[in-house]
Amino acid sequence: MEHFLKRLIADGENLHLDFKYCVSDSRKIARTLSAFANSDGGKILIGVRDNGSVAGIKTDEEIYMVDTAAHLFCRPEISYTIKQHTTGGKTILEVDVLRGTKRPYQVKDENGKWLSYFRNNDQNLLANRVLLQVWRKEEKERGVLVKFSKAENSLMNYLKENRSVTLSKFRKIAGISSYKAEAILSNLIIFRILNMKASEKGFFYELNPEEPAIPCVGTGSIQH
Repeated sequence: MEHFLKRLIADGENLHLDFKYCVSDSRKIARTLSAFANSDGGKILIGVRDNGSVAGIKTDEEIYMVDTAAHLFCRPEISYTIKQHTTGGKTILEVDVLRGTKRPYQVKDENGKWLSYFRNNDQNLLANRVLLQVWRKEEKERGVLVKFSKAENSLMNYLKENRSVTLSKFRKIAGISSYKAEAILSNLIIFRILNMKASEKGFFYELNPEEPAIPCVGTGSIQH
C-alpha cells in the first residue's frame, strides 16, 4: 500500500488527483468534490502538501469535514469512499469520488449561492451556463435534436477559418441571443462536434478534430 501511495503522489496533482494539506473549511473541499463528481471522478489525498511531501493528518476532524461537505454543502449530496493509509508513521486520507449521475452537483458558497465546479487539469473551475446545459441534457433520458440552421452554419463556417470562438463572438456573427447561443453550443458539445476549452481567460469552443465532417451548408439535422 505504501508503494501505491508513493506512486500516486509522485504523479502530482492532475485531472483526477488533488492534494490537501488539511481540511479547515468544508466549503473549500466541497468545491473539489463537486468538480470531480461533475467531471470524470478523482481522488483527494488529505495530509499531502501541494509539493507532494507528506504531512499527515493530526485528528479525525478531516473525516467529519469531508462528510459535512458532501452532505450539507453539496446539492445533490455526493457519494464518496474514504480510506486511511499510513506511510512513514503518518496517516493520509484517500477520498474517492466517482463521476456523478445527477449532474450538475452544486456547492453552497459563503453567500448562500449554489455554484457548480468542474475539473480542468489540476484546477477546480466554476462552470459556465453552457456546461451546465450540457450536464442537464446528458442526464435526461430524452435525446437531443440539432438542426443546422443559419446560426449553426455561421458558426461552422467561422470555425473553418478560425481556431476557436467565444460565446460573445458567436452571438455577434450569428446575430442571436445569449440564451440561443448557449443552447446551440451545448448541443454541439454533446454531439462531440465541438470541444470546450477553459483557461483563466475564459471559455473557448473549437471543432473536434476527431469527428467526421458534418453538414455546414444549407439546413439539416442530427439526433443524439
